[in-house]
Amino acid sequence: MPKKTNNKVKSKAKGSKKTKPYISPENSLNFYISEETASYGNNGKKYFTIFYDNPELSVRLLKGNCIEILNRARENSVDMIFADPPYFLSNGGITCHAGKMVSVNKGKWDKSKGIEENHKFTLDWLKACQRVLTPNGTIWVSGTTHIIYSIGFAMQELGYKILNDIIWYKRNAPPNLSCRYFTHSTEIVLWAAKNDKSKHYFDYKLMKKMNYGKQMRNFWQFAEDEEEKKQREIDNAWMVSAPQAEEKKFGKHPTQKPVELLKRIISASTKEGDLVLDPFCGSSTTGVAAVLLNRKYVGIDLEDDYLMTSKKRLEEAIMNKTATMPALKRVASR
Repeated sequence: MPKKTNNKVKSKAKGSKKTKPYISPENSLNFYISEETASYGNNGKKYFTIFYDNPELSVRLLKGNCIEILNRARENSVDMIFADPPYFLSNGGITCHAGKMVSVNKGKWDKSKGIEENHKFTLDWLKACQRVLTPNGTIWVSGTTHIIYSIGFAMQELGYKILNDIIWYKRNAPPNLSCRYFTHSTEIVLWAAKNDKSKHYFDYKLMKKMNYGKQMRNFWQFAEDEEEKKQREIDNAWMVSAPQAEEKKFGKHPTQKPVELLKRIISASTKEGDLVLDPFCGSSTTGVAAVLLNRKYVGIDLEDDYLMTSKKRLEEAIMNKTATMPALKRVASR
């Protein structure tokens, strides 16, 4: 006689845990991140918290380690990244600020751990950024000579395609107090595509129009006013003064960038509605520019003070924008 089969389902062993499949929740940002998934796979400990969220306008601030967050975010979800990582210059030296001698120390996050550890950190966050970029997405990274060459080498190691090195000339750079070398008055901004197969977006016509009908080159200056622009005919110069007092009224960040710089970067490499990410957002100049240009935005940082400054700046940018756009104002007030 054939053996009887037992169709009863065996009960699970007592104390066993069912593995919950990871499902990226849908939201207006595409870049998954929700409080529910923040603790998945980390023994209940959250990788991040949502510090500020405006789902209607797709603007979000996250508090946490950008590498941990990006390694768990949805792949191929971000159109453009602007990163202003630590320069590792907090070494006890001095610099000049507003005519006064001040310490260069910015915080623990900016202290060097040695060349090898610094480069490993650069590789780790660039790899995490590459993971979330769309196939045709691009990344912009700003830095001084102290870190930018490590960044460029790391990009090559990871298979990024470097498109341009932008030389940003700062009109009001602080003087060199040691008088032992030339004054640092520029920063380099590297622009790279995800890989050599990427068909990156570049608004050539807009950049040419902004440059009075001439092709825009990679040396950028931002003049003080329209009259000066006409007199200089700028000729592709990226000359931008450091952020003025109005941009710092809610708080200061030691490496804060001017809004005009980010507006040009975002305008050149994204379309309206694209998602812009800043993994070291600081005071969210990137976010302010994104809001003004009708882009979605996600900013990440570890410091409460900087995130609070970001929140205030973003709220003001949204308020000013919606005040002049009745339709958008109605959406924002729901």
